[in-house]
Amino acid sequence: MNTDMRGFETPYPWQPPLIATVKGRPEDFRVEELSATVPEGAGEHVWLEIEKTLLNSEDVAVWLARESGAGRGRVSYAGRKDRHAVTRQWFSVQCPPEAEPDWTRRAEDWNAARAAAGDEGVMRVLSVARHARKLRTGHLRGNRFDIRLADVEGDRAAAETILAAIRAGGLPNYFGVQRFGHDNLSRARAWLGGGRAPRSRNQRSLLLSAARSAIFNAVLAERVRRGDWDHLLAGDVANLEGSGSVFAVTEVDAELEARAARLDVHPTGPLWGRGAMQTGGEVEAMEARIAAREPALAAGLESADVKAARRPLRMVPGAVAWHWEGDDLLLSLELGPGEYATGVLDAVCTPRASDAG
Repeated sequence: MNTDMRGFETPYPWQPPLIATVKGRPEDFRVEELSATVPEGAGEHVWLEIEKTLLNSEDVAVWLARESGAGRGRVSYAGRKDRHAVTRQWFSVQCPPEAEPDWTRRAEDWNAARAAAGDEGVMRVLSVARHARKLRTGHLRGNRFDIRLADVEGDRAAAETILAAIRAGGLPNYFGVQRFGHDNLSRARAWLGGGRAPRSRNQRSLLLSAARSAIFNAVLAERVRRGDWDHLLAGDVANLEGSGSVFAVTEVDAELEARAARLDVHPTGPLWGRGAMQTGGEVEAMEARIAAREPALAAGLESADVKAARRPLRMVPGAVAWHWEGDDLLLSLELGPGEYATGVLDAVCTPRASDAG
């Protein structure tokens, strides 16, 4: 049983057999965004691939807006990346060629100014190209992770058995702790329970995302406890692997069971909001019962006119590989959009209490 920093239970089918230092250094957690589009070389939007360390994606977006003079609303990125890590990702800026700065030099100047002020965090501009369209949220193939778990103690053979099981059959698709920030969920409860709304659209989006993620994680945790998180039930809504397509399951026959077993389809959980959840029977009743434990979040999401959607309960990594270097376990993962490497880590290890991130 795992319990994250907010006290949430996120159970897994396995007990993590290892204790390790996680994110002891930023370079122990490397992320490379797998772009869904290659910039064409011409257009009103500048696309920049940037490597950042100890910076949030939003920190870089604000810097790009300031340096270009375009304003924050004309800067975008596909997905947020961890701060306590070395990450590579794409950003786009709507900026005419005559107003475009020397990005590499500006980044070097910014890094030097921060170092002189004693501020942590650096960035490097890796490539710059123009494109006809902006980079939209979620527009990526996924992310590649290279992770070092340091000073590992515990049952190595058991950990490798779990990793092999994940590679073969996937794992529970929890939203990671970074989805909730430091106190986004408590702030969401306060706001959606009748408190003052956040001033910025970005902050409202973060709090609504935290609210939806909390309800989804609670439903998934219940399905893991019941042992049916990875197979279909009558009343479920199924997701087709690798797509956003879903369909209602009125009856589970041998063919559907076989498709679920070969990872072709997955049960889904609710991304709460306005509109039908599409489930039926026992599944519908269970999800409604769990959402009722967070009445402010559920009602607030509906009032905010967030559209109801579904998310797979099972995550199937595109790649899972590992090897040992002395007492360190090195993991290489490829995950799809919206999937969290922390889920794989939680399945195999318990972080030491002093770990960063």
